[in-house]
Amino acid sequence: MPHLYLVDGSGYIFRAYHRLPPLTNKHGEPVGAVYGYTTMLWKLVDELNKADGPTHMAVILDKSEHTFRNEMYDQYKAHRPPAPEDLVPQFPVIRDATRAFSLPCIEELGWEADDLIASYTKAALAQGWQVTIVSSDKDLMQLMTDPSVDMLDTMNNRRLGPEATVEKFGVGPDKLGEVLALMGDSVDNVPGVPGIGPKTAAKLILEYGTVDAVLEAAPSMKPSKMRDNLIEHADKARLSRKLVELACDVPLPDPLDELELKGIPDAPLRAFLEHHGFRTLLARLSSVAEAPVDSPEPVPLQDDPPCNHDGYETVVDEAGLDRWIAEARHQGWLAIDTETTGVDATRAELVGVSIALAPNKACYIPIAHGGTDMFAEKPLQIARETVLARLKPLLEDPAVLKIGHNLKYDMIVLSRLGVSVAPYDDTIVMSFDLDAGLHGHGMDELAATHLSHSCIAYKDVVGTGKSQLGFAQVDLKAATRYAAEDADVTLRLWRRFKPRLAYESVTRVYETVDRPLVSVIAGMECAGVKVDSTALARLSTEFSHQIAALEEEIHGIAGFKFTIGSPKQLGDVLFEKMGIKGGRKGKSGVYSTDVNEMERIAADKDSPGRVIAAKVLDWRQLSKLKSTYTDALQAQINPETGRVHTSYSLTGAQTGRLSSTDPNLQNIPIRTEVGRQIRDAFVAEPGNVILAADYSQIELRLAAHIADVPQLREAFERGDDIHNMTAQELFGEVNRDTRGRAKTINFAILYGISRWGLAGRLDVTADEAQAMIDRYFDRFPGINRYIADTIAEAKEKGYTTTLFGRKTHFARLKSSVQHERQGAERAAINAPIQGTSADIIKRAMVRMGPALAEAGLPNVRMLMQVHDELVFELPEGDVEAARPVIERVMATAAEPSVRLSVPLGVEIGVGPSWGAAH
Repeated sequence: MPHLYLVDGSGYIFRAYHRLPPLTNKHGEPVGAVYGYTTMLWKLVDELNKADGPTHMAVILDKSEHTFRNEMYDQYKAHRPPAPEDLVPQFPVIRDATRAFSLPCIEELGWEADDLIASYTKAALAQGWQVTIVSSDKDLMQLMTDPSVDMLDTMNNRRLGPEATVEKFGVGPDKLGEVLALMGDSVDNVPGVPGIGPKTAAKLILEYGTVDAVLEAAPSMKPSKMRDNLIEHADKARLSRKLVELACDVPLPDPLDELELKGIPDAPLRAFLEHHGFRTLLARLSSVAEAPVDSPEPVPLQDDPPCNHDGYETVVDEAGLDRWIAEARHQGWLAIDTETTGVDATRAELVGVSIALAPNKACYIPIAHGGTDMFAEKPLQIARETVLARLKPLLEDPAVLKIGHNLKYDMIVLSRLGVSVAPYDDTIVMSFDLDAGLHGHGMDELAATHLSHSCIAYKDVVGTGKSQLGFAQVDLKAATRYAAEDADVTLRLWRRFKPRLAYESVTRVYETVDRPLVSVIAGMECAGVKVDSTALARLSTEFSHQIAALEEEIHGIAGFKFTIGSPKQLGDVLFEKMGIKGGRKGKSGVYSTDVNEMERIAADKDSPGRVIAAKVLDWRQLSKLKSTYTDALQAQINPETGRVHTSYSLTGAQTGRLSSTDPNLQNIPIRTEVGRQIRDAFVAEPGNVILAADYSQIELRLAAHIADVPQLREAFERGDDIHNMTAQELFGEVNRDTRGRAKTINFAILYGISRWGLAGRLDVTADEAQAMIDRYFDRFPGINRYIADTIAEAKEKGYTTTLFGRKTHFARLKSSVQHERQGAERAAINAPIQGTSADIIKRAMVRMGPALAEAGLPNVRMLMQVHDELVFELPEGDVEAARPVIERVMATAAEPSVRLSVPLGVEIGVGPSWGAAH
């Protein structure tokens, strides 16, 4: 028997939009809803085919907002907010997605999708077909009066029959329209009768049968507010009955026979996915006829079943734990995640461990659940020592792969308990290496993007505000659902990312740069660095005095006191009271006082606000340094170690550079006296010294190699001062002024700076700045070619690559918004250079430990990585032996993968503190 499936496309669209974060494709177009819709539709078609489902199928969409119901009642759907701004341009693309599956996409002016679905349902029943409506819309439940009609609720993965209407509304499908009319609908602005909800409406309809019968009986009802409302709003009730009634006689835009389902042809779907850069979905296509001949065939991915939270196991006895361990060892891989008491891995206590071996095959092993009071009742669980003793051999077994998401955190937690984790894969790093620049890499976002799955929110497990619990206080059932899901989702992501690595040519950067760095970073975070709290306290006091003095000067210039940290008050002082020209207000009506605006005013020799702007910039820097470093660092000293343990992110910077938080080491000023004073507080333990090894002008050296600039290459080979050489080339002489300008130009050009940007930095006119840029390109034409070629290639591919194959995607390169497009172009120019620099220092970090160990220097510890610099702590007696090893590893870090045409210079300094080592 023919079986017609009618998909309520509008419901799919809004589910997809709200389920996924904002995404853009390689053309800079918003595609979050498109991606979600495509994955949901594919999943539906695939599952139905496997289940011997439809013979015919169509997706039904709303064509326009104005229908015959608006003619009947002009307030119908009047209160609905307009579609989100970034969703509107996705509507036509979603229609393209539907047609890419070779499915009919049906819509008709003047009719709602529900009316089309009702009309197709009636026509199919007349021919003896079965009909399934893919939706959970209550209005469409009216159509299940015939036993040949059912509904498929894909959100909850269940079939709905007439009993679902009884369960939800208290009446069958034949009476649902009557109930809906009485209760009304605030979303569609169907008025109904005030004060009558679903239960009262169902009771009335069960007793009287129809809306008309209820209204006829109203005058004889017992006096009540409900009776009065029925009498007063009878006309609205009758109107509502017409509004909720589905039109079943709409002329069918496409005949039933043309809805036959004939499978999904490869070509149109492949073309659609390639156009939008949906690589994860492309990998699911079994045919790779259009893939490069030198690319390995991708492993076709099967859709995983929905997460079954109730099927996860809570392991509370040793026999169960041994069973999971044995199966993991036999299989050869497992996903693992830890639950702890906090976000600081160097202080958090372990609460439990979750393991996943296959989709929906996951468990949670609680070890520290129960109240904080020693007399509080604790649930049945295995002792921590027993769990760790059993897990340690498994987690350290070289024959078993451990898979984690942001595994660095779990490594640190477990290492403090004597457990190492190796070998391993990390899905957050895989995601970054595959899709840097396209979206975030947190588990929740990746689950939504790649699995169409919404993870359980942490706040939904522990609560919020004053009632928030620690995870150790969460009951084991809820804890298991949350924790085991983390491991399950991690495994599912790994199953998708692993085949893509080779297919998308990022295996090298993952395997030789980023993956091995995870354990190196974990070791650095565990080691931490000692800070002199006394010196920090002294600096805080000095900064307080300087901040107070600056405030007094600023208030004196303004003529009255105001809150300097308030953008509104500062903007009013500068642009209203002092009359500074060129102020620009944002949407809130407040003048912008951001750093660019303040630097503009401070650089304007004729501006009446030049002095106050400069002092405000000084005040901001001192205030930030005081709060971020001299004050915060004292609070961040770990009481157990007496050291500060910064947290590094391998995915925080789009180009591949490491970023750090708590504290952010990258933001300490490099060349100011204040920055040096802060670095002086980073000290070595007694008997040790700090060694700082810094790449010298590495980005300029890489530019000379990548852009093939002979003058720069030869200058680096000779050991010349590159800024002196540039000054001579551009200005014909070398002095302090021309060298300073040359230095600014050298670095600014590599960041794709505009004439206006360079003019601001050099305090010259835009025409003068353009003349300098033109002269630079005349002297170094390779740089100009590199910039043009890089932008062209990035626009064609949607991404740039480093010398080691790291991809950075730029979704805004084809944006219609000029400043977005230009910003993306500047970032694309710099990414191959800065990204290669990041790859090189990462390779050096990975090789450093083995090289030092081989040299018999186990007490040399790498503590920090800041910009192009590595910072070590080592015994004074090891300095002479360690210096050449560190220099050699850093200087040759690119080899043998890449042989540079310029030498990598490494400058090394030693001292009792980080500041003194410079």
